[in-house]
Amino acid sequence: MDSDILIIGGGFGGCGAAYESRYWGRNLNIVIVEKANIERSGAVAQGLSAINCYMGMQWGENQPDDFVRYARGDLMGLVREDLIFDIARHVDATVHKFEEWGLPILKDPKTGRYMREGKWQIMIHGESYKPIIAEAARKSASKVYNRIMVTHLLMDELHSNRVAGAVGFDMRDGTFYVFRAKAVIVGAGGASHIYRPRSVGEGMGRTWYAPWSSASAYGLLIPTGAKMIQMENKIVLARFKDGYGPVGAWFLLLKAYATNAYGEKYEASWLDQIKSLVGKYADTQPMPTCLRNHAMLEEMKAGKGPIYMQTQESLDTMEKEETGWEDFLDMTISQAVVWASQNIDPKERPSELITSEPYVMGSHATCSGAWVSGPEDLAPEDYQWGYNRMTTVEGLFGAGDTVGGSAHKFSSGSFTEGRLAGKSAVKYVKDLQGDAPQVDEAQIKKLKELIFRPLENYKVGRNEIVAGTVAPSYISPLQGLQRLEKLMDEYAGGYSTFYVTNEPLLNRGLELLDMLKEDIEHLGAENLHQLQRAWELHHRILTAEAVTRHTLFRQETRWPGYYYRADHPKLDDAEWHVFTASEYDAKTGDWRMSKLPVHHIIK
Repeated sequence: MDSDILIIGGGFGGCGAAYESRYWGRNLNIVIVEKANIERSGAVAQGLSAINCYMGMQWGENQPDDFVRYARGDLMGLVREDLIFDIARHVDATVHKFEEWGLPILKDPKTGRYMREGKWQIMIHGESYKPIIAEAARKSASKVYNRIMVTHLLMDELHSNRVAGAVGFDMRDGTFYVFRAKAVIVGAGGASHIYRPRSVGEGMGRTWYAPWSSASAYGLLIPTGAKMIQMENKIVLARFKDGYGPVGAWFLLLKAYATNAYGEKYEASWLDQIKSLVGKYADTQPMPTCLRNHAMLEEMKAGKGPIYMQTQESLDTMEKEETGWEDFLDMTISQAVVWASQNIDPKERPSELITSEPYVMGSHATCSGAWVSGPEDLAPEDYQWGYNRMTTVEGLFGAGDTVGGSAHKFSSGSFTEGRLAGKSAVKYVKDLQGDAPQVDEAQIKKLKELIFRPLENYKVGRNEIVAGTVAPSYISPLQGLQRLEKLMDEYAGGYSTFYVTNEPLLNRGLELLDMLKEDIEHLGAENLHQLQRAWELHHRILTAEAVTRHTLFRQETRWPGYYYRADHPKLDDAEWHVFTASEYDAKTGDWRMSKLPVHHIIK
């Protein structure tokens, strides 16, 4: 399949890329390839109750400079300010388009403005948020391929650092697809399930970030040699226990508050200890997300758990009660089910809070992802080498979780970043003047054999099984996933160690990852669904190794509450006010780690 622009992933980043690519490239062939179905795919598949990135510039509420300061403060000083400013100055226009397309946005009856949940958030009726945005993308694309698992990116046979397309397979009939393209925009998802989730047994699939987000944003890019940054900047969420229900609306809009088991508000009591770890960053207002986590963790370790959200204190009107329930019913129905099943009426009793397992992503309150070129009018010289949102691989662009350094974009910001990448990709394609990349047929043949090998492994190896699922010659994707989750949880700072790791633990984790990588060459897949799971596992393992190596390289604890280096327990601005970067050589398996400068362009 030939195209001018190939968009991998139909989430908000990919949808934004398709919409804007069509505006600037009226006659271009624009193709979207989506693992699920674009109508209900990506992190917003189940809906949202708020848009978390909106300036309100037309009403003088916030300016892009303000947003950069906020994101910088929350990330303890380390963000790409050029990328965040670029999103902030365009995001309002994106939200206004969403409303035009039919998204119901709540409004303050007194002012007529959008109803604020907090300084940056506005409330929506968002159960159908994704289908509304997907419609715009479908109408913009030349073709949408649903149910295609993209496993690898293709490189130009004449230019080793130039992308040429992608390969994958249809998960319904097994058709092998080769997508040749002049430019590729990766808008795939970040990583859940590289760490062991708190939910176990039949509840294993219940996670905060979408369980189908299988690290393809990174697993596709890393083998190309694209430079990655901040992969150690994992996110841990404070959420309602077991259902992973959101807390934002409860804290910000309903003014609920958290206490320990004895009814004490605990955050302020840990401030002196936090200052001893992070210095001046403890005075940031609002308190950075990771530091609020840290206070909760310390309170639980002190034996004062469980931690409670005092919901009954805030549901004093019918309107507030409806808002509280809709917050879940719009996007996390499981939390409403948990409350019902445990006989919890939030008007009468508080509900437990807990921290989640870690996730790796570039679109929420963290910024793992690819090192990309910034906007021409904003980016410092060493942040700008070509087209906006292009990675260090020529013709390969990113949006959403894929892009590192641009935290706090959420849904509207990811769509906006997709728009920015789409516009740049169109310019790149037009500048090529028909110079299409060349695809090596031998490379394609080799990848096809590799992709379908798990089916052959199973076909041969299943005859050796007498009973059960343990095979002498292959492992299943689930067995591999469970090994990965246990390994990362225990050695790379998961919840079972209170997110603590150190150099010996990380090095041992890398040893075990090497063993796991040897074994996944012998994955067995009994059908196409399991073949999908096999390649999701490949992407997760590669991402997990990047996380482990970045965590080992940064010899400080920059984000207590997300993870801790016990051997380097304090923040160290003198040595580590930098981005960590990695480049992977797929031919040798070697990783090259380095530091990149952090420039503060907003005062």
